[in-house]
Amino acid sequence: MIKTDILIIGAGPTGLFTVFEAGLLKLKCHLIDALPQPGGQCSEIYPKKPIYDIPGFPEILAGDLTKNLLEQGKQFEPGFTLGERAETIEKQEDGSFIVTTNKGTQHHALVVAIAGGLGSFEPRKPAIEGIADYEDKGVEYIIKDPEFYRDKKVVISGGGDSALDWSIFLTDVASEVTLIHRRNEFRGALDSVEKVRELTLLNKIKLITPAEVKELHGDGKIEAVSVVKDGETTKIDTDHFIPLFGLSPKLGPIGNWGLDIEKNAIKVDNSLNYQTNIPGIFAIGDVNTYPEKLKLILCGFHEATLMCQAAYRIINPGKKYVLKYTTVSGIDGFDGTRKEAPKAVVQAIN
Repeated sequence: MIKTDILIIGAGPTGLFTVFEAGLLKLKCHLIDALPQPGGQCSEIYPKKPIYDIPGFPEILAGDLTKNLLEQGKQFEPGFTLGERAETIEKQEDGSFIVTTNKGTQHHALVVAIAGGLGSFEPRKPAIEGIADYEDKGVEYIIKDPEFYRDKKVVISGGGDSALDWSIFLTDVASEVTLIHRRNEFRGALDSVEKVRELTLLNKIKLITPAEVKELHGDGKIEAVSVVKDGETTKIDTDHFIPLFGLSPKLGPIGNWGLDIEKNAIKVDNSLNYQTNIPGIFAIGDVNTYPEKLKLILCGFHEATLMCQAAYRIINPGKKYVLKYTTVSGIDGFDGTRKEAPKAVVQAIN
């Protein structure tokens, strides 16, 4: 049983910033995310795309924003349960909650903050007959551990950042990398496209465009794929087929928790603190809805800040929190570190 003050479901930007705001209030956080790494869409879908509306950053790459948020909250020592989906929630007699993941990991907290962005992400699967029979037998939709592909033949299909970036990365891991896309044009970052072109010229990536994987072959596991290009079919031997067509957001099991749902989003009270219809459960970021809601990262940061104030009152009943600016109070991390502004030097003039 993992115990914490605030259990955050979703490790995207809003969830990660909650760690910092809760830490200022001396509240411990633990995060659950179905993806294998923190950052949500910023890490999984568009890590190299620029974001222009983060205060103080005229431009910042989505992946760099994730790194900065992790660094900002690091001194508050958050815990992570990654690669697992929050499945069930049970309210205890004392008002606390036990949340269990699809893999059976249990978490106990007085406050639950749902920061799941657009919901839990499920991979978009290509319409290839029998593909489900090869899942976890050579077909993977998310790369969790690159070493898993050490000295193996890999076929990647897709035209976005994930397909480009993993093709590049795996050239130093796999024995053979083939990238297949149904168009000649890629919609990823320009530097990634140029790198793939360079590696193709060096024969480190076999690029096949415009083409599609139409059939899978193997006895109990993937052994080859059939690729159609210009009306002709070619069979390519491979140990792994990795279709990277992005992720489809779904509210998932959270939709069965008794929360008020409106158009696949969780209704909250935005006049106070973004609490749901169940006391002790809050929803912040893109996963919630209220009148005039804007699905922006900066709005999620604001919602997380107010939510933490409400969480403090639940966790510390009867105790008043006096707001102090960090420039005045400094920041004391749970790891023993301290950040503070330099003290003014007092000198007398004789």
